[in-house]
Amino acid sequence: MDKLIRIGTRESQLAVWQATQVQNLLAQYHYKSELVYIKSEGDIDLQTPLYEMGVQGIFTRSLDIALLAGKIDIAVHSMKDVPTQLPQGIVQAAVLERASYKDLLVYKETAMTNGQWSQKNDDFLRLQESVTIATSSIRRKAQWLNRFPTHNLENLRGNVNTRLKKVAESNWHGAIFAAAGLERIGLRPSNSVELDWMLPAPAQGAIMVVCRQADDLCLEACAHFNHADTALCAKIERDFLKILLGGCSTPISALAEVQRGMIIFKGNILSLDGQQKATVDKTVAVSESMHLGAIAAQELLANGGQEIAEEIRNAG
Repeated sequence: MDKLIRIGTRESQLAVWQATQVQNLLAQYHYKSELVYIKSEGDIDLQTPLYEMGVQGIFTRSLDIALLAGKIDIAVHSMKDVPTQLPQGIVQAAVLERASYKDLLVYKETAMTNGQWSQKNDDFLRLQESVTIATSSIRRKAQWLNRFPTHNLENLRGNVNTRLKKVAESNWHGAIFAAAGLERIGLRPSNSVELDWMLPAPAQGAIMVVCRQADDLCLEACAHFNHADTALCAKIERDFLKILLGGCSTPISALAEVQRGMIIFKGNILSLDGQQKATVDKTVAVSESMHLGAIAAQELLANGGQEIAEEIRNAG
């Protein structure tokens, strides 16, 4: 293929890893490509909490602008960072196979009994009032406070390496990370544990590739490695998010999984302080799942979610 496909990426280690994966996939189908590095607003301002910056699109906006301006041909995003409504002229070209969707706690070994995590530690945390956990995610904060209402939550910003360093140098008991982000670049510490009780952000662990709507070559190239099951599950989760509030700076969680021809869906919304929670669980056949996200969202709103959503809107 003669055309050189320019792949736009942020400069963080994780973003470059993701873009390189796409570059390798393109090469398998004989497409030549190069990486083009672009700074995002989320990488420049590392002090302001994400929810105060209007987080929707903060890690994708600069790449979208470069794409529409013709400076790059495709952009690679962590799918959970992508607004549910793509900019006009930009379309989803592919979704890569999902990695782990789980959140994990990187904990201070000195703060936990015997340096090993167990159910005993979970019970221990419930009894402690002075525990401090760090995260920039309003969703993780709400779910943590729902489980541990007396704990303190601190803001933690920066790329993966920066955040791990801050945790090591702080007096926090631990911090919450996306498992996929740490595992992809080989940085998951031994002193970490998956939070099986914490429901992930919609599309967490998935990578999205976007291009210009009229770029037939890039659409054709990326179609080769689109993972259908991941794309379907991510669509359901993002539809759920879109109906509820539409932004990723809200304590909304969703997970859809394909199991034996069925879609198993779980979703929830929490109040900002974690004290109120509404949940929904649905199981439908894959062939009947096209509108599952919207249906689940409407059901959630009718069963306690509406009041929580209105409270969040008013708080903003």
